[in-house]
Amino acid sequence: MKVLQRGAEAIIYLSKKDGETVVVKERVKKGYRIPELDMRIRHFRTRNEENLMLRAARAGVSVPKILDRDEFRIIMEYIDGRKLKDVFNTMPMEERIKIYELLGDSIARMHQFGIIHGDLTTSNFILKGDKLYVIDFGLGRFSKRIEDQATDIYLLYEAIKAAHFIYLNEAWQNILNVYKQKYSNSKEVLERVEKISKRRRYKGG
Repeated sequence: MKVLQRGAEAIIYLSKKDGETVVVKERVKKGYRIPELDMRIRHFRTRNEENLMLRAARAGVSVPKILDRDEFRIIMEYIDGRKLKDVFNTMPMEERIKIYELLGDSIARMHQFGIIHGDLTTSNFILKGDKLYVIDFGLGRFSKRIEDQATDIYLLYEAIKAAHFIYLNEAWQNILNVYKQKYSNSKEVLERVEKISKRRRYKGG
């Protein structure tokens, strides 16, 4: 077992299924929670993440295929690609422009289908060939609230600002151009993003 990531809620590791390498996301037991409550929370979050991924796939978003699931684990396809965060800053401009299109399209499709990812950072996109896969829906939920969608977008802005500041303006304009073309409620969402940004600046956040 090769551990890819240990988080507060789950461990993600490589395993084998039918001779193929797979990714397993397992929600770990929390000793500080009442056992019955702990089981309910882990089961709900596992099922919720599975449902988000399945709906995202139906929306036309590239996500790892789910191969199996039990109460607390999701077994999924291993995407042998490059994490966007690791390669973004060294990409030629032509490749970056394609990435912006894929980002804008993926987010528009998720929002159109009522999916809030909850952690839109370049660490949660994997580039393989001409596809950009969205991963880790662990903080996601179903919502069509403008505020929730705007918060999703704002978090992406902050992530790009933190990790890829040199390309912030270029990235932001291109991503939003595609998002506006592909999502019917984009105008309301982006107006709310501006309000969120002003609130954060006012609070010094």
